[in-house]
Amino acid sequence: MTVHATTAPIDAQKLDRLAEVAVKVGLRLQPGQDLLLTAPSAALPLVRRIAHHAYAAGAGLVTPLLSDEEITLSRYRSAPAASFDRAPGWLYDGMAKAFSANTARLAIVGDNPMLLSGEDPEKVARANKANSVAYQPALEKIAGFDINWNIIAYPGASWAKLVFPGDDESVAVAKLADAIFAASRVDTGDPVEAWAAHNKALRARTEWLNAERFSALHFRGPGTDLTVGLADGHEWEGGASAAKNGIVCNPNIPTEEVFTTPHAQKVEGHVASTKPLSYQGTLIDDISVRFEQGRIVEAKARRGEAVLNKVLDTDDGARRLGEVALVPHSSPISKSGILFYNTLFDENASCHIALGQCYSKCFVDGDKLTPEQIAAQGGNKSLIHIDWMIGSNEIDIDGVRADGSRTPVFRRGEWA
Repeated sequence: MTVHATTAPIDAQKLDRLAEVAVKVGLRLQPGQDLLLTAPSAALPLVRRIAHHAYAAGAGLVTPLLSDEEITLSRYRSAPAASFDRAPGWLYDGMAKAFSANTARLAIVGDNPMLLSGEDPEKVARANKANSVAYQPALEKIAGFDINWNIIAYPGASWAKLVFPGDDESVAVAKLADAIFAASRVDTGDPVEAWAAHNKALRARTEWLNAERFSALHFRGPGTDLTVGLADGHEWEGGASAAKNGIVCNPNIPTEEVFTTPHAQKVEGHVASTKPLSYQGTLIDDISVRFEQGRIVEAKARRGEAVLNKVLDTDDGARRLGEVALVPHSSPISKSGILFYNTLFDENASCHIALGQCYSKCFVDGDKLTPEQIAAQGGNKSLIHIDWMIGSNEIDIDGVRADGSRTPVFRRGEWA
């Protein structure tokens, strides 16, 4: 009899490295600091390794909150109709209180991004809005960069099958795990050092952009002729940066972007998406929108148009931009050729813009500005923050100064 050895689809050593990177690079968790962690139940192996590395780094208390795909689906299929206008505000109030007490925040993504694609879109929209309203006190602490926070990913089986539909589950999980490890730079001998070098390269980009002091960016390409005015006193960020609590962290792992705040009133022209947007179980594809005086006045999509328009009607700020980000077409995630159906990864394959809430840290002395001052300088406010991709190897970008002079920033999708 021949015995065939079996191997786990997820490399345990690399999973441990990812947990270590999340704690030491993503969060830079400080001795005595508490950690609030959210994750899908499938990601429990990664949650356990994070807890180990967090406590080894001196964490005060690690509190995990787990979600589950089957429980989520049970709500949409069995819950009373009125429940979709409710959200656990008590939980989010507690999270906001924790963040006010300097608790660090870590989110693990890994659920099937299309989980709700077969459910009633009206229920999905109502639940999303209720959740956005209830989450606002906690979101303000994160969007305001009050505390060190980080997002990483785990290769859940249902997500893996979506990304690699032609493979058996174990093969799909192994492929997605390898893609996550590569994008997160944990497939190297010293991931912490690899991140130090990457952060240094991103910092060089932000320093150049901040020195240029452009007043706008002009995007040109197929279906796109868009001028994005930049907020007064905007500041470019990318890679590691300091939260208001003084801790330098990497909020997103992976990340390939440098980003800043557009002026909510000064976006003009039209733009077409270059990759699909996966949003709450709906794939929105071939997006085309037109801006006037900063506001989207016309929006179309070949697929998911009804959902897109519901998103745009969330509140007054949902039709305006809260972020513009630059990513070269040659980024590792773009070169992988994989559509992850997850913004954490897909946004790092392409230049992108985000509808909704801006980041206060993307202003000079942003930690000292009041919400009213941020709004006066052009920062947008909204319940949502949704990134969608507009970059490709056919996109040119010019930096435009206040006097009208121009400098090439991107040519054919690469840094000029």
